[in-house]
Amino acid sequence: MGLDFGSKTVGVAVSDPLKITAQGVEIIRRKSPNKLRQTLARIEELVQEYEVEEVVLGYPKNMNGTEGERCERTKEFQEMLERRLNLPVALWDERLTTVAADRVMMEVGIRRENRKEYVDEIAAVFILQGYLDAKQ
Repeated sequence: MGLDFGSKTVGVAVSDPLKITAQGVEIIRRKSPNKLRQTLARIEELVQEYEVEEVVLGYPKNMNGTEGERCERTKEFQEMLERRLNLPVALWDERLTTVAADRVMMEVGIRRENRKEYVDEIAAVFILQGYLDAKQ
């Protein structure tokens, strides 16, 4: 499972059983950045539904490779996931995944005002696909 963790949303993607391709599943939305209980519960449901063995969490490094505040929040979320799911949670450099997702939507003709609705899910697909490709 691939996750694109943001302040208000988490994009979710899963791989096929052979771990070759990634597909978007959904975007989990929350009202407050600090309220993660329902988000974690939904991820746990999806882990069971898709029989997930490993989670890949997008790691938002700065473009120059440094780690900022978002990286700290992502590491905290990683720890929460590992405790709740009892699964390994790998961090994966997510630089430019949102840009790539936006570009793909532009190329297929999705209007600008509608792109926000899908960008996190597509970014999760790019995160997971990059991880799968690197493992091949």
